[in-house]
Amino acid sequence: MRLRALLDTDALGLRLLGGEDELDRTVRGVMTTDLRDPSRYLSGGELVLTGLAWRRDADDSEPFVRLLVQAGVAALAAGEAELGDVPEDLVLACARNRLPLFAVHESVAFATITEHVVRQVSGERAGDLAAVVDRHRRMMTSGPAGGGPDVVLDLLGSDLDLRAWVLSPTGRLIAGSKAAGPALPAEVCAELAAEHLAATRTGRRGPHRLSAGQTTYSLFPIRSSGRSPQAARDVRETVLSDWLLAVEADAGDWPAERLDLLQGVTQLISVERDRRDAARTVRRRLAQEVLELVQTGAAPAEIAARLRVAAPVLLPGLGAAPHWQVVVARVEWQDAGIEAGPVAQALLEEILVDPLATGPEPSDRIAVAHTGEEAVALVPLPAVSAEHDGSETGILAEALLQSVREPLSAGLDDDGQLTLGVSAAVHSAEGLRGALEEARHARRVAAARPGRVCAAGHQELASHVLLLPFVPDDVRRAFTARLLDPLRDYDRRHRAELIPTLEAFLDCDGSWTRCATRLHLHVNTLRYRVGRIEQLTGRDLSRLEDKLDFFLALRMS
Repeated sequence: MRLRALLDTDALGLRLLGGEDELDRTVRGVMTTDLRDPSRYLSGGELVLTGLAWRRDADDSEPFVRLLVQAGVAALAAGEAELGDVPEDLVLACARNRLPLFAVHESVAFATITEHVVRQVSGERAGDLAAVVDRHRRMMTSGPAGGGPDVVLDLLGSDLDLRAWVLSPTGRLIAGSKAAGPALPAEVCAELAAEHLAATRTGRRGPHRLSAGQTTYSLFPIRSSGRSPQAARDVRETVLSDWLLAVEADAGDWPAERLDLLQGVTQLISVERDRRDAARTVRRRLAQEVLELVQTGAAPAEIAARLRVAAPVLLPGLGAAPHWQVVVARVEWQDAGIEAGPVAQALLEEILVDPLATGPEPSDRIAVAHTGEEAVALVPLPAVSAEHDGSETGILAEALLQSVREPLSAGLDDDGQLTLGVSAAVHSAEGLRGALEEARHARRVAAARPGRVCAAGHQELASHVLLLPFVPDDVRRAFTARLLDPLRDYDRRHRAELIPTLEAFLDCDGSWTRCATRLHLHVNTLRYRVGRIEQLTGRDLSRLEDKLDFFLALRMS
């Protein structure tokens, strides 16, 4: 805004005392001070408001005015509340240094002037930023990428002083402005993503707001540039794949113009997101071709030929015959009719990203296809020595979910489940079909577990846990109730801790000494409890069959 506009605002009650020829100067901010030397807090273009407490006598005016001029301020406004009329020595000092000077009537608070200037300057800067954003959008849609999300976020930082970050639905940090400073802690990113997904699932109007510690964040969804908010038949088709923009500010009282500007920024970032997805087309097609060959029982030589084409794209520099792992993912909702395959594909691509990498395309070598409701990933691994099976250097099922369980559970709410299965590493085309079936079996084991986000690995397929998920629910409930309910009832009445004693006894392989030591009991006390368990259930814990029944009942309970 111009200085001249201040005089045209009657509510401010300003009176010009000098500098009429300088009224076309631009005001870029406002500062209130009574310091004798405020220059360290000035950056240029400010309207300085002062109550003149710094002035002890007439000799103080000239040094004060020179400091303001050297700092590049736009004008000085002196209040009349304390000293009455503005001293003549200050008027002369401003005239000699060509610094416009205003008198502020005692009835006008400095806060009124500050609020007016800030509102006008912010509105104009937002308009300037909107024009820059519009030019950036036109440039990107007509040619190569314009620098990625970081460039857009830098505009928010430099023009609106807004610290902002782009996050994935799993809470991965994708981009941040230079003004944002250090990267957000991982736990804050996960908390922001969880809040965004939970709010989206409940249908609350955005932007969503969250306070983390002493900081308030506003969250804006970043949807595909080719899809309107109404394009999806159900919010569950997109909630787990949309990015979000987190802004360190409370947008609850923002004017409509600023909210519209932030919506424009999200649209601009979505163009970059679409470019990233387009770059994955080759990898997705390779995965789809390999998957179709494996599922149709193609000859190993044909699959190997396709893998030789895929390896340089997915794992450059590590040879044409790396080891491979297969990861299978599925998103299931309680009601049918929701297209979940593409969502599972996008989620699996996100989950398999290197957790230490940042940016929109970090270590993006994973090939993921989807068939029906299932997504399948071919994960290349560096070739390992012959005496290892690759599992030590490969993907561990539970490790995939450590950082993403909280936000994704919020997005799945109470009617969805994400399950993953991970195969062992294989080193040839002949092993891929078995790896695919292994990963699918592991995923079914994970699906039988409680919780919204579950995974299982190939190691678990070699034990009894492979059988438990396929026992019908009513059979499992009847079996566990027949064995354990008498013990639970007795524990409730007598606080005898028979269930914990049974668990410890089985875990110690029936060793009386080790079990008594673990429970801090005398061996005779332990024998009494075990005898009570046998009496209540009619079983004999010295028999292998009865021990196995109790073990399975505890695992299924």
